Amino acid sequence: MRGLRVENLVKTYGEKTLFNQISFSIMEGERIGLIGVNGTGKSSLLKVLAGIEEADSGELIHPSDYEVAYLDQNPELNSDQSVLDHIYYGDVDIMQALRAYEQAVSELEKASDDALLQKKLWKAQEKMDELDAWDAMTQAKTILTKLGVPSYTKRLGELSGGQRKRVAIAKALIQPTDLLILDEPTNHLDNDTIEWLEEYLSHYRGALLLVTHDRYFLDRVTNRIFELHKGNLYSYEGNYTYFLEQKALREEQELIAEQKHKNILKTEVAWLKAGVKARTTKQKARIERVQAMQEEKFDTQKDSISFDAGSKRLGKKVMEVKDLSKSYNDKLIFEELNLLLKPGDRIGIVGPNGSGKTTLLQLLAGLEEPDTGSIDIGETVKIGYYTQHHMLLDESVKVIDVIREVAEVIHTTSGDVITAEQMLERFLFPRSQQWTYVSKLSGGEKRRLYLLSVLMEEPNVLFLDEPTNDLDTETLTILEDYLDSFPGVVITVSHDRYFLDKTVDQLLIASSSRKWEHFYGNYSEYRAQEAKQVKETPKVKPALEQSKPKPKPKKKKLSYMEQKEWDTIEDTITELEEELEAVQQGIVEAGSDMEVIQPLFEKQKELEKQLELKMERWEELSLLVEELEDL
Repeated sequence: MRGLRVENLVKTYGEKTLFNQISFSIMEGERIGLIGVNGTGKSSLLKVLAGIEEADSGELIHPSDYEVAYLDQNPELNSDQSVLDHIYYGDVDIMQALRAYEQAVSELEKASDDALLQKKLWKAQEKMDELDAWDAMTQAKTILTKLGVPSYTKRLGELSGGQRKRVAIAKALIQPTDLLILDEPTNHLDNDTIEWLEEYLSHYRGALLLVTHDRYFLDRVTNRIFELHKGNLYSYEGNYTYFLEQKALREEQELIAEQKHKNILKTEVAWLKAGVKARTTKQKARIERVQAMQEEKFDTQKDSISFDAGSKRLGKKVMEVKDLSKSYNDKLIFEELNLLLKPGDRIGIVGPNGSGKTTLLQLLAGLEEPDTGSIDIGETVKIGYYTQHHMLLDESVKVIDVIREVAEVIHTTSGDVITAEQMLERFLFPRSQQWTYVSKLSGGEKRRLYLLSVLMEEPNVLFLDEPTNDLDTETLTILEDYLDSFPGVVITVSHDRYFLDKTVDQLLIASSSRKWEHFYGNYSEYRAQEAKQVKETPKVKPALEQSKPKPKPKKKKLSYMEQKEWDTIEDTITELEEELEAVQQGIVEAGSDMEVIQPLFEKQKELEKQLELKMERWEELSLLVEELEDL
């Protein structure tokens, strides 16, 4: 089985060790999620594996023809290239054939009667036939369509930032590769596109390694989790939910081991202090063992972020929006938008990219003026605005000075006073790091610092524009806890479905029709309602059929086969569930033995599919039985 083996990898950044003698392997079919607190070196590890950066020491062992495709978190693209030239980049035969064919087609469209160009196209078609490249071309264009890339012939410089990111994703998905590495692929994608990408990657045939903050994405795509923590790499078989369970178990075992270590050490020290007689050689060995035990370290000190910053008092009147409309370059973004914000509101704004979500936040914050309509803001309102694109941090100053410039101290909801240094510590910035320059921080650490600077202002109305981008899952969990107890109003623009489910209870859905919809409930509830409406929408029959309606005779009883199926289907479902549970237990017991795990994973997928089909059939039969009972 083709794969990549990593042995004793070491990488440092200044005085900080990102990974210390880590070893692991990535085999065919594995879909691995890499997680860890921002600044631990996740992106650096991806770049080392992709050959973009070098490690200080260690080995990457793989076949000589092993191919790796890499999507950077912020990809830099050649603005002069066309979309198709970019995604068909590379020296692989099939990529060259695709480029040649697309170029011939494009040239012939401009001069259809040119015999030389027609000959060039025939030659390109022959090469496509020879390499059986037509499926690859169809797949490429399907991926581009699903990702919402508007034109294959456009230059990359003519596309928006979001469209450029989609083209970069398409290139990564299309390239023939053994290992696909994705760094934050869901950033700047809308929810529909994320759901498509999630489904695509869950059936990806090659090996996959990705970093993402999207916990639903991790849960549904991955079958293994790597955790990078304080220079060490921990591996967990299973998805993100299973990782959380196993990490809690590991931390509990480490606490037990630490306590046991302390007890033994206490006994050994007492023995030595008591001067118990023993042979000199044994006594010397005992002293050395005690010294070694005293130097042994346990990873039981958990970093935590405590968000208990208070907020200014908020009166009954927050904000009232009436008949708001806004246009850009003669394009109407939205019109006649009405919104009443009340104390305690938790609103999520969702919708396709370019629909005006960020524009609305800027209007509410007073950073832009509407074309028509009014925004009436209460006198006690103090807005804290966490922006997506304009992170206003001076990289030439020290971390502590960024926070002190906002406030020397803040007051918590319980009335305590916390200094800037203490708040930084609660945000995972130890005292030693507080005196380093902002420029030395990773992208995620800068985001965390920026978030703290917004909350240090003690706002009572929070505007969050894509707050989950570039923040790690641990930080997001604590942010969600903070928002749960935040006494003010929160309005969030986000594509992170898990974050929306945890933090909002109503949605404002941006629409291309310019009439935005209001929904009371979280994101999953909204999607469930959408799916239900699609299912319940009657299909319109052709006019000819409608003019001659044929009444469908009601069944008086189940057929022999249906009755037989109904009598046994519940037992069949129970058997499938028990078999699935046994396979899942087998995966847990197999640990990291991939030879055992891989066939079990395949069996699990097969059983899950069978179970889903049986459940759907049970629902059909149960509805039929109910209808017959009502006759």
